[in-house]
Amino acid sequence: MHMHLRIALRSALLAVLSIAAFGAASASAALPVEYSFVTAQAQSIATGAAAPAGANDWNCKPSSSKPRPVVLVHGTVENQRSNWNALSPLLKNDGYCVFTFNYGEGSFTLGQFYGLKQISQSAAELKIFVDKVLAATGKSKVDLVGHSQGGMMPRWYIQFLGGAAKVQNLVALAPSNNGTTLSGIAGLADIVPGLANVFVYSWCESCKDQVVGSAALTTLNAGGGTSAGVKYTNIVTKYDEVVTPYTSGFLSGSNVSNITVQDGCEIDFGEHLAISYDRRALYYVRKALGSPWWQTGLWAPCTAVIPLVGG
Repeated sequence: MHMHLRIALRSALLAVLSIAAFGAASASAALPVEYSFVTAQAQSIATGAAAPAGANDWNCKPSSSKPRPVVLVHGTVENQRSNWNALSPLLKNDGYCVFTFNYGEGSFTLGQFYGLKQISQSAAELKIFVDKVLAATGKSKVDLVGHSQGGMMPRWYIQFLGGAAKVQNLVALAPSNNGTTLSGIAGLADIVPGLANVFVYSWCESCKDQVVGSAALTTLNAGGGTSAGVKYTNIVTKYDEVVTPYTSGFLSGSNVSNITVQDGCEIDFGEHLAISYDRRALYYVRKALGSPWWQTGLWAPCTAVIPLVGG
Protein backbone atom coordinates (compact mmCIF):
# COMPACT_ATOMS: atom_id res chain seq x y z
CA MET A 1 0.00 0.00 0.00
CA HIS A 2 2.81 2.36 0.98
CA MET A 3 4.74 1.43 -2.16
CA HIS A 4 1.73 2.20 -4.34
CA LEU A 5 1.28 5.50 -2.53
CA ARG A 6 4.93 6.42 -3.11
CA ILE A 7 4.61 5.56 -6.79
CA ALA A 8 1.46 7.66 -7.09
CA LEU A 9 3.09 10.59 -5.30
CA ARG A 10 6.20 10.34 -7.44
CA SER A 11 4.11 10.25 -10.63
CA ALA A 12 2.14 13.27 -9.50
CA LEU A 13 5.34 15.15 -8.66
CA LEU A 14 6.84 14.32 -12.05
CA ALA A 15 3.68 15.54 -13.75
CA VAL A 16 3.80 18.83 -11.85
CA LEU A 17 7.48 19.30 -12.65
CA SER A 18 6.84 18.55 -16.31
CA ILE A 19 4.05 21.11 -16.47
CA ALA A 20 6.23 23.65 -14.70
CA ALA A 21 9.11 22.98 -17.07
CA PHE A 22 6.83 23.28 -20.09
CA GLY A 23 5.41 26.52 -18.74
CA ALA A 24 8.87 27.93 -18.12
CA ALA A 25 9.99 26.97 -21.63
CA SER A 26 6.86 28.49 -23.13
CA ALA A 27 7.30 31.67 -21.10
CA SER A 28 10.92 32.03 -22.20
CA ALA A 29 9.91 31.64 -25.84
CA ALA A 30 6.96 34.02 -25.61
CA LEU A 31 7.04 37.30 -27.47
CA PRO A 32 6.84 40.41 -25.26
CA VAL A 33 3.46 42.14 -25.23
CA GLU A 34 3.39 45.89 -24.58
CA TYR A 35 -0.04 47.28 -23.73
CA SER A 36 0.74 50.84 -24.78
CA PHE A 37 -0.54 52.85 -27.73
CA VAL A 38 2.19 55.45 -27.18
CA THR A 39 4.92 52.79 -27.39
CA ALA A 40 3.29 51.39 -30.50
CA GLN A 41 3.33 54.81 -32.17
CA ALA A 42 7.02 55.24 -31.41
CA GLN A 43 7.83 51.80 -32.80
CA SER A 44 5.68 52.49 -35.85
CA ILE A 45 7.71 55.58 -36.66
CA ALA A 46 10.99 53.76 -36.03
CA THR A 47 10.08 50.78 -38.24
CA GLY A 48 8.21 52.58 -41.02
CA ALA A 49 4.87 50.98 -40.09
CA ALA A 50 6.31 47.48 -40.48
CA ALA A 51 4.44 44.39 -39.30
CA PRO A 52 4.29 43.96 -35.51
CA ALA A 53 5.97 41.11 -33.68
CA GLY A 54 4.30 37.76 -34.26
CA ALA A 55 2.75 38.66 -37.60
CA ASN A 56 3.26 37.41 -41.14
CA ASP A 57 5.06 34.12 -40.69
CA TRP A 58 4.11 32.79 -44.11
CA ASN A 59 5.25 29.29 -43.14
CA CYS A 60 2.85 29.12 -40.20
CA LYS A 61 0.25 26.35 -40.35
CA PRO A 62 -2.83 26.54 -38.11
CA SER A 63 -3.14 23.80 -35.49
CA SER A 64 -6.16 21.70 -34.62
CA SER A 65 -6.80 23.88 -31.56
CA LYS A 66 -6.32 27.15 -33.52
CA PRO A 67 -7.71 26.01 -36.86
CA ARG A 68 -7.96 29.33 -38.71
CA PRO A 69 -5.42 32.07 -39.45
CA VAL A 70 -6.23 35.46 -37.93
CA VAL A 71 -6.04 38.60 -40.04
CA LEU A 72 -5.77 41.90 -38.15
CA VAL A 73 -7.26 44.96 -39.88
CA HIS A 74 -6.15 48.39 -38.67
CA GLY A 75 -8.29 51.53 -38.47
CA THR A 76 -8.41 54.91 -40.18
CA VAL A 77 -5.19 56.97 -40.07
CA GLU A 78 -3.48 54.00 -38.40
CA ASN A 79 -1.28 51.16 -39.58
CA GLN A 80 -0.52 47.54 -38.77
CA ARG A 81 2.16 48.42 -36.20
CA SER A 82 0.43 51.27 -34.39
CA ASN A 83 -2.78 49.26 -34.08
CA TRP A 84 -1.61 45.72 -33.36
CA ASN A 85 1.62 46.00 -31.39
CA ALA A 86 -0.03 44.19 -28.46
CA LEU A 87 -2.59 41.85 -30.01
CA SER A 88 -0.31 40.39 -32.68
CA PRO A 89 2.32 38.97 -30.28
CA LEU A 90 -0.43 38.06 -27.80
CA LEU A 91 -2.24 35.90 -30.35
CA LYS A 92 1.02 34.46 -31.62
CA ASN A 93 1.86 33.42 -28.06
CA ASP A 94 -1.59 31.80 -27.89
CA GLY A 95 -0.65 29.64 -30.88
CA TYR A 96 -2.43 31.43 -33.73
CA CYS A 97 -1.07 32.13 -37.19
CA VAL A 98 -1.34 35.93 -37.29
CA PHE A 99 -1.26 38.20 -40.34
CA THR A 100 -1.39 41.98 -40.76
CA PHE A 101 -1.13 44.47 -43.61
CA ASN A 102 -1.43 48.16 -44.41
CA TYR A 103 -4.30 49.15 -46.68
CA GLY A 104 -5.90 52.28 -48.08
CA GLU A 105 -2.74 54.22 -48.92
CA GLY A 106 -3.56 57.81 -49.87
CA SER A 107 -1.91 61.14 -50.62
CA PHE A 108 -1.45 61.84 -46.90
CA THR A 109 -0.07 58.42 -45.92
CA LEU A 110 3.51 59.66 -45.21
CA GLY A 111 4.55 56.10 -44.41
CA GLN A 112 2.37 56.03 -41.29
CA PHE A 113 -1.24 56.93 -41.97
CA TYR A 114 -3.28 54.34 -43.85
CA GLY A 115 -6.95 53.43 -44.17
CA LEU A 116 -7.64 56.58 -46.20
CA LYS A 117 -9.28 55.19 -49.35
CA GLN A 118 -12.98 54.56 -49.92
CA ILE A 119 -14.43 51.62 -48.00
CA SER A 120 -15.09 49.67 -51.20
CA GLN A 121 -11.48 50.09 -52.37
CA SER A 122 -10.02 48.99 -49.05
CA ALA A 123 -12.37 45.99 -48.96
CA ALA A 124 -10.96 44.93 -52.32
CA GLU A 125 -7.45 45.10 -50.83
CA LEU A 126 -8.62 42.99 -47.89
CA LYS A 127 -9.98 40.39 -50.31
CA ILE A 128 -6.59 40.08 -52.02
CA PHE A 129 -4.78 39.78 -48.69
CA VAL A 130 -7.17 37.16 -47.30
CA ASP A 131 -6.76 35.06 -50.44
CA LYS A 132 -2.99 35.28 -50.01
CA VAL A 133 -3.26 34.13 -46.37
CA LEU A 134 -5.56 31.23 -47.26
CA ALA A 135 -3.24 30.09 -50.04
CA ALA A 136 -0.22 30.17 -47.71
CA THR A 137 -1.92 28.37 -44.81
CA GLY A 138 -3.95 25.89 -46.86
CA LYS A 139 -7.15 26.85 -45.05
CA SER A 140 -10.58 27.76 -46.41
CA LYS A 141 -11.53 30.38 -43.80
CA VAL A 142 -9.98 33.11 -41.69
CA ASP A 143 -10.98 35.00 -38.57
CA LEU A 144 -10.83 38.79 -38.86
CA VAL A 145 -10.12 41.22 -36.03
CA GLY A 146 -10.49 44.90 -36.81
CA HIS A 147 -10.34 48.28 -35.10
CA SER A 148 -12.59 51.23 -35.95
CA GLN A 149 -12.90 51.30 -39.77
CA GLY A 150 -11.09 47.95 -39.68
CA GLY A 151 -14.04 46.50 -37.79
CA MET A 152 -16.62 47.89 -40.19
CA MET A 153 -14.92 47.75 -43.61
CA PRO A 154 -14.56 43.93 -43.62
CA ARG A 155 -18.35 43.75 -43.69
CA TRP A 156 -18.19 45.18 -47.22
CA TYR A 157 -15.81 42.39 -48.18
CA ILE A 158 -18.07 39.81 -46.52
CA GLN A 159 -21.30 41.06 -48.09
CA PHE A 160 -20.23 42.17 -51.57
CA LEU A 161 -16.88 40.58 -52.44
CA GLY A 162 -17.34 36.91 -51.56
CA GLY A 163 -15.98 37.11 -48.04
CA ALA A 164 -18.98 35.36 -46.45
CA ALA A 165 -17.59 32.03 -47.65
CA LYS A 166 -14.11 32.80 -46.33
CA VAL A 167 -14.72 34.37 -42.89
CA GLN A 168 -15.76 32.52 -39.73
CA ASN A 169 -15.53 35.35 -37.19
CA LEU A 170 -15.40 39.13 -37.45
CA VAL A 171 -14.32 40.59 -34.11
CA ALA A 172 -14.50 44.38 -34.05
CA LEU A 173 -13.01 46.85 -31.57
CA ALA A 174 -14.85 50.21 -31.53
CA PRO A 175 -16.22 49.66 -35.06
CA SER A 176 -17.89 52.46 -37.01
CA ASN A 177 -20.72 50.14 -38.06
CA ASN A 178 -23.49 52.72 -38.12
CA GLY A 179 -21.40 55.80 -38.69
CA THR A 180 -19.99 58.58 -36.56
CA THR A 181 -19.83 62.35 -36.32
CA LEU A 182 -16.01 62.00 -36.41
CA SER A 183 -15.66 64.05 -33.23
CA GLY A 184 -17.87 66.81 -34.58
CA ILE A 185 -16.22 67.22 -37.98
CA ALA A 186 -19.39 66.25 -39.79
CA GLY A 187 -21.44 68.61 -37.65
CA LEU A 188 -18.98 71.43 -38.28
CA ALA A 189 -19.31 70.82 -42.00
CA ASP A 190 -23.03 71.49 -41.71
CA ILE A 191 -22.30 74.89 -40.17
CA VAL A 192 -19.49 75.88 -42.55
CA PRO A 193 -20.19 74.27 -45.94
CA GLY A 194 -17.12 72.84 -47.62
CA LEU A 195 -14.89 72.94 -44.53
CA ALA A 196 -14.77 69.15 -44.05
CA ASN A 197 -14.12 68.64 -47.78
CA VAL A 198 -11.08 70.92 -47.64
CA PHE A 199 -9.49 69.76 -44.39
CA VAL A 200 -10.52 66.10 -44.11
CA TYR A 201 -12.40 64.53 -46.99
CA SER A 202 -9.87 65.69 -49.60
CA TRP A 203 -7.22 63.33 -48.18
CA CYS A 204 -9.38 60.87 -46.22
CA GLU A 205 -12.09 59.39 -48.41
CA SER A 206 -12.90 56.77 -45.79
CA CYS A 207 -13.70 59.54 -43.29
CA LYS A 208 -16.53 60.69 -45.53
CA ASP A 209 -17.71 57.09 -45.91
CA GLN A 210 -17.93 56.74 -42.12
CA VAL A 211 -20.13 59.76 -41.42
CA VAL A 212 -23.64 58.88 -40.28
CA GLY A 213 -25.95 58.55 -43.26
CA SER A 214 -23.21 58.27 -45.89
CA ALA A 215 -23.97 56.47 -49.15
CA ALA A 216 -21.45 53.77 -48.26
CA LEU A 217 -23.02 53.02 -44.87
CA THR A 218 -26.52 53.14 -46.29
CA THR A 219 -25.52 50.47 -48.82
CA LEU A 220 -23.63 48.42 -46.25
CA ASN A 221 -26.40 48.38 -43.65
CA ALA A 222 -29.31 47.74 -45.98
CA GLY A 223 -31.07 44.55 -44.93
CA GLY A 224 -29.39 44.35 -41.53
CA GLY A 225 -25.75 44.47 -42.55
CA THR A 226 -24.72 40.93 -41.55
CA SER A 227 -24.29 37.67 -43.40
CA ALA A 228 -25.45 34.23 -42.30
CA GLY A 229 -22.62 31.89 -41.39
CA VAL A 230 -20.38 34.64 -40.03
CA LYS A 231 -20.25 35.39 -36.31
CA TYR A 232 -19.92 39.07 -35.38
CA THR A 233 -18.52 40.30 -32.06
CA ASN A 234 -18.49 44.06 -31.43
CA ILE A 235 -16.47 45.34 -28.46
CA VAL A 236 -17.00 49.03 -27.65
CA THR A 237 -16.05 51.60 -25.03
CA LYS A 238 -18.33 54.20 -23.45
CA TYR A 239 -15.48 56.70 -23.67
CA ASP A 240 -15.13 56.52 -27.44
CA GLU A 241 -14.58 60.06 -28.71
CA VAL A 242 -14.24 59.09 -32.38
CA VAL A 243 -17.10 56.67 -33.02
CA THR A 244 -19.95 58.67 -31.58
CA PRO A 245 -22.22 57.61 -30.06
CA TYR A 246 -20.30 54.50 -29.02
CA THR A 247 -23.43 52.38 -29.46
CA SER A 248 -23.19 52.95 -33.19
CA GLY A 249 -20.69 50.11 -33.09
CA PHE A 250 -23.46 47.63 -32.29
CA LEU A 251 -25.21 45.37 -34.78
CA SER A 252 -28.28 43.20 -34.32
CA GLY A 253 -28.99 39.59 -35.16
CA SER A 254 -28.82 36.07 -33.81
CA ASN A 255 -25.18 35.79 -34.97
CA VAL A 256 -24.11 39.02 -33.22
CA SER A 257 -22.60 39.66 -29.77
CA ASN A 258 -22.26 43.25 -28.49
CA ILE A 259 -19.94 43.94 -25.56
CA THR A 260 -19.17 47.16 -23.68
CA VAL A 261 -15.84 46.96 -21.83
CA GLN A 262 -17.14 49.08 -18.94
CA ASP A 263 -19.92 46.60 -18.10
CA GLY A 264 -18.65 45.15 -14.84
CA CYS A 265 -15.57 47.39 -14.83
CA GLU A 266 -16.35 51.09 -14.42
CA ILE A 267 -12.68 51.99 -13.81
CA ASP A 268 -11.78 51.15 -17.40
CA PHE A 269 -11.49 54.60 -19.03
CA GLY A 270 -9.86 53.39 -22.23
CA GLU A 271 -11.12 55.35 -25.23
CA HIS A 272 -11.05 54.80 -29.00
CA LEU A 273 -7.30 54.42 -29.47
CA ALA A 274 -6.60 52.71 -26.15
CA ILE A 275 -9.14 49.93 -26.75
CA SER A 276 -6.74 47.90 -28.89
CA TYR A 277 -4.30 47.97 -25.94
CA ASP A 278 -6.88 47.38 -23.22
CA ARG A 279 -6.38 44.02 -21.49
CA ARG A 280 -10.12 43.67 -20.88
CA ALA A 281 -11.00 44.33 -24.51
CA LEU A 282 -8.31 41.94 -25.73
CA TYR A 283 -9.63 39.28 -23.34
CA TYR A 284 -12.96 39.50 -25.18
CA VAL A 285 -11.17 39.31 -28.54
CA ARG A 286 -9.37 36.12 -27.55
CA LYS A 287 -12.54 34.57 -26.14
CA ALA A 288 -14.40 35.37 -29.36
CA LEU A 289 -11.66 33.64 -31.34
CA GLY A 290 -11.99 30.55 -29.13
CA SER A 291 -8.92 30.78 -26.91
CA PRO A 292 -9.38 28.45 -23.89
CA TRP A 293 -9.66 29.69 -20.32
CA TRP A 294 -6.13 28.65 -19.38
CA GLN A 295 -4.82 31.20 -21.89
CA THR A 296 -7.33 34.00 -21.34
CA GLY A 297 -8.32 33.47 -17.71
CA LEU A 298 -11.72 32.64 -16.29
CA TRP A 299 -12.93 36.26 -16.16
CA ALA A 300 -12.23 39.46 -18.01
CA PRO A 301 -9.59 41.43 -16.04
CA CYS A 302 -10.78 44.69 -14.52
CA THR A 303 -7.95 47.15 -14.03
CA ALA A 304 -7.71 50.93 -14.24
CA VAL A 305 -7.00 51.90 -17.85
CA ILE A 306 -5.34 55.19 -18.74
CA PRO A 307 -6.77 56.70 -21.93
CA LEU A 308 -4.43 56.68 -24.96
CA VAL A 309 -1.97 54.39 -23.24
CA GLY A 310 -3.68 51.14 -22.35
CA GLY A 311 -3.95 49.15 -19.14
